[in-house]
Amino acid sequence: MDAIQKNLLEQVAGLHEMPSGAYNIRANGQSVARSTSAHIDIVTKEDKQGIDIIIKPGTKNESVHIPVELSQSGLTDIVYNDFYGGDDCNVTIIAGCGIHNGGDKDSKHDGIHSFFIGKNSHVKYVEKHYGSGDGKGERIMNPETVVELGENSFMEMETVQIKGVDSTKRKTSAKLADGAKLVVTEKLMTHGSQYAETSFHVDLDGEGSSANVISRSVARDDSKQFFFSKINGNNKCAGHSECDGIIMDNAKISALPEITANHLEASLIHEAAIGKIAGEQITKLMTLGLTEEEAEAQIINGFLK
Repeated sequence: MDAIQKNLLEQVAGLHEMPSGAYNIRANGQSVARSTSAHIDIVTKEDKQGIDIIIKPGTKNESVHIPVELSQSGLTDIVYNDFYGGDDCNVTIIAGCGIHNGGDKDSKHDGIHSFFIGKNSHVKYVEKHYGSGDGKGERIMNPETVVELGENSFMEMETVQIKGVDSTKRKTSAKLADGAKLVVTEKLMTHGSQYAETSFHVDLDGEGSSANVISRSVARDDSKQFFFSKINGNNKCAGHSECDGIIMDNAKISALPEITANHLEASLIHEAAIGKIAGEQITKLMTLGLTEEEAEAQIINGFLK
């Protein structure tokens, strides 16, 4: 890998070298490195671009890295990655995409990740998106995540996009069985004329299932953001959706939370708040010796932490 590719890998996956355990690294539309373990197998799909990640029942405290990087201007890449998790597993999956575009043509990556998780499992899924390069071509990422959680399984999702992505449409859908739990934390920042659209659709089908969807975003300059979440309570369940946004400069944020109770014992809550940084917060930090710009950056970093 060249220096640009190594930087992308570090930004989206925190890797300075090849990780231990199972991994698949994709660069400019091709798989460039792969490793499997005794409990986790990675198989190339035969009918379309992508891989199947097969996690054997009982796998504990293992990780899978599947980062994608594009450094070739004008490239369009699409992958379908399916995760099959057995019963009684405890694994961490680290994904993400980095695009460096130094040319005049748009570069685009669409990643469709589907999770089929068995019973009594715990899956942590981390996905980071990052863009760099001073070319006129746009950096476009459209991730889609589909989740089916088995009985009493728990999935944590952390999605982060804070720099360099010109356009993104982020879609997540989930179906939860009895006792299943989903926690989603999104952190998003746009600037310039960037556009970001986030959509969550959660079906709480199982008795005792629950979901907590939290989005924190900052929109700067002339950027635009759109947030939509829909939680359907189809059984005795608990659902919560929260969107907190900071708006700056000439930016625009729209938030449309929706909850639907289809069962007498469905307990659902939604919250949405959009506002500017309070002047007294900046003033307080400036009295401690920070400049206005430093105070603003400190507030934003704390908000997105």
